[in-house]
Amino acid sequence: MQDQQQPAVWFPTIRTDSGTAVFTERLVDGLRQRGLRAEITWLPHRAEFAPWSIPVCEPPSWANITHVNTWLHSRFLPRNTPVVATLHHAIHHPDLKPYKDWLRFRYHKYWMAYIERQTMLRVNCVVAVSQFALDTARRYLLDIPMQLISNGVDVVRFQPPVYRAAHRPFRLLYVGNWAELKGVDLLGPIMENLGNSFELRYTGGAEANSASHKLPANTFDIGRLSSESGVADAMQQADALIFPSRSEGFGLVAAEAMACGLPVIATRGSSLPEVVEDGVSGILCNKDNVANFSDAARKLAANPELYKYMAKAARMRAINRFSSEGMVDAYVKIYTRYL
Repeated sequence: MQDQQQPAVWFPTIRTDSGTAVFTERLVDGLRQRGLRAEITWLPHRAEFAPWSIPVCEPPSWANITHVNTWLHSRFLPRNTPVVATLHHAIHHPDLKPYKDWLRFRYHKYWMAYIERQTMLRVNCVVAVSQFALDTARRYLLDIPMQLISNGVDVVRFQPPVYRAAHRPFRLLYVGNWAELKGVDLLGPIMENLGNSFELRYTGGAEANSASHKLPANTFDIGRLSSESGVADAMQQADALIFPSRSEGFGLVAAEAMACGLPVIATRGSSLPEVVEDGVSGILCNKDNVANFSDAARKLAANPELYKYMAKAARMRAINRFSSEGMVDAYVKIYTRYL
């Protein structure tokens, strides 16, 4: 019989092609490694925009805690177990409006916000993945008590290579969706500014094909990376991560790169200053400032001692602040509290 003092966690989760699915899988793996029972029930994507088209799943008989994301419709929340909800994003921040078409803007404002408010009022505990996401939710969504737990990185899988040779040209890496919100329109101008002493490898694939003609010859499409090992391999073969994203709920790719010993060149805004310590584990640049990003890359390439210092500091920050073990510890404490 399941020990009622030990968390046994059920995750009814909408399957998405994003970091939220990675978060759920990492958390479940971490719980299982501790001998705790944890299972995911994947719901189709239409559960988000047409929740009544999906039958309600009853929690397994063994589960004594349910863990959801905040955008799961409240009809899927069980009434016979405590429920923890994680808030992963800051999509309701007004700064994001210019990057949404009219349909997405209305969908977020009139549907997603409604769902999230209902869910956040129903659950026992809301956890935000960054202070930026927490503050945004309190201001533009619902002002209720929330806790802060950063997303975790597998610092064993994401680790520096045994030997990292200095590449010539200096090799930058971009990992992320090919979307304007991620600042991908800045990559071409940055690489043109940097010239042939630098190269960029980017995860573009089919999404980037329409823009490939705008990118200079020192850029190379490595396609979509479908596994964590593929992402880790790409990071281990790079010199620095460039991440000109205009808004992040957390910035998981920056934390993963730091775990691989990569200094991160990122935007000074949204949640990224919580992940990247400016001048220590990377360099933060003004939003949309091509010259700032170019200068940061040149600074790293031209100063081997500074590069080594930042690479080491990035790895240590990832271990100390963003490890999967620390994330699992924090969630187990919350689960136990509600048992």
